[in-house]
Amino acid sequence: MNAQATERGTQWLSTAGLRPTRQRVALAALLIGDGQDRHVTAESLYDAAQKTGDTVSLATVYNTLRAFCEAGLMQEVTVDGSRSYFDTNTHDHPHFFWEDDGTLTDAPAEELQIVRLPSAPEGAEIASVDVVIRLRRT
Repeated sequence: MNAQATERGTQWLSTAGLRPTRQRVALAALLIGDGQDRHVTAESLYDAAQKTGDTVSLATVYNTLRAFCEAGLMQEVTVDGSRSYFDTNTHDHPHFFWEDDGTLTDAPAEELQIVRLPSAPEGAEIASVDVVIRLRRT
């Protein structure tokens, strides 16, 4: 991992008040080290860490991703209620889910128009609206 990616990862953690442990910094550098947003699964991030020689367990990756979400650094996007993707872009935006290869990408938010939502039941409020558009290659 290059020094710039490590520094960027350390800064990212500090903006959320997270302690920059070796494993957190290594994972943060993989996630945002080049300044690009990422959509990862715990498994894909674990594989990327293994390829760079970072020693981290899959359980640590899961725990770290959860901590990053709780700190507001990432958001979790669930597809099919069973598979979670973690997104470094925390702004509200829709996603494309590519069924053929199981990847998640950003969809253009400026093209999405939600005209009206149903009213929340009494005693509840809408916390968020997640839009995942499923795609198949033709």
